[in-house]
Amino acid sequence: MNPASEPLVSVVTPVYNGAKYLIECIESVVNQTYKHLEYLIVNNCSTDATLDIAKRYEKLDGRVHVYDYREFVDVIESHNRAFRLISSQSKYCKVVSADDCLFPECVARMVALAEANPTVGVVGAYTLSGGSAGYRVMFDGLPYGITVVPGREACRWHLLGGRYFLGMPTAVLYRSDLVRRTHRFYPNPREHADISAFYECLLTADFGFVHQVLSYERVHENALGAKAKRLSSTAGSHLLDLRQYGPLFLSREELKNRLDDFLRVYFGMIATGIINLKGVDFWRYHKAITDEFGCRLLGIRLGRALCIKVADLLLNPKQTLEKIVRRRRTERRSTVVAQRPCDCLSAANGSRRTGV
Repeated sequence: MNPASEPLVSVVTPVYNGAKYLIECIESVVNQTYKHLEYLIVNNCSTDATLDIAKRYEKLDGRVHVYDYREFVDVIESHNRAFRLISSQSKYCKVVSADDCLFPECVARMVALAEANPTVGVVGAYTLSGGSAGYRVMFDGLPYGITVVPGREACRWHLLGGRYFLGMPTAVLYRSDLVRRTHRFYPNPREHADISAFYECLLTADFGFVHQVLSYERVHENALGAKAKRLSSTAGSHLLDLRQYGPLFLSREELKNRLDDFLRVYFGMIATGIINLKGVDFWRYHKAITDEFGCRLLGIRLGRALCIKVADLLLNPKQTLEKIVRRRRTERRSTVVAQRPCDCLSAANGSRRTGV
């Protein structure tokens, strides 16, 4: 097929000081088997070689466009700023984080599924996540063979605690009209605003899924995912999403029961963090979450959770100590700088590397 006859895809990489992995990220985009795309690299006041690398690729490939902003913004606004730059002609939009990369057929496979199913507004796929501590396939919560899920059902499944399959930014493709219909596609300033965006999109569109590993998420100590894990921010963000989006997708009884169950788990997680000396940042983050939710962090729920955790520690000291040791070992391994599996996997798939 003539690339010009294919739907235009806008690929965006908002980046701040991403020079260490940016070449690999860019190579993975410009070497996609799908050719009809524009690639917008949006620099957020980087102080390393990010801008130089991006501009060299802009000279090599006419599809690459570099935007250099001198006003520093937080990560969510940096993404929203990038979304506002996509072409009015693009039919689909894809994020690629600067420390992640795409496998060669990623865009082609996702576009093919979306084109075959016009009601689909968001397309996901498996992703390979990890580094030198090991790798695992993520977002495998959807049974094999199911490729389209009604949007409302996908949201209900996630809000009620089903196995996660919606994905993270590098792992999904959005329909561009959903991105362009608002000035803030990521609708709130939280670390997991991309999940909130799923709820917004899937109110009116369906969710599609390609049962292939199409992207790679690099795990390293400076990655947003590593910070989120240290703070356990996924739980906090989910609590606020339950409050905002639960009434749109769940019955009143379903929402009440889910909130009761989740608050018990949530305060148990906070109690565990306190016992494990997670630190001031952990405490401040969840204090802000509970304030926004409208309940007290220091209150009956936390007191009850702490009593349960302390009792468990006293009654099962050996088991508790083993859990702490395993957790600490896992955290140390996750901070090791990730290896680069994309090189060997891309070579195995015959992809071309241009170099800079």
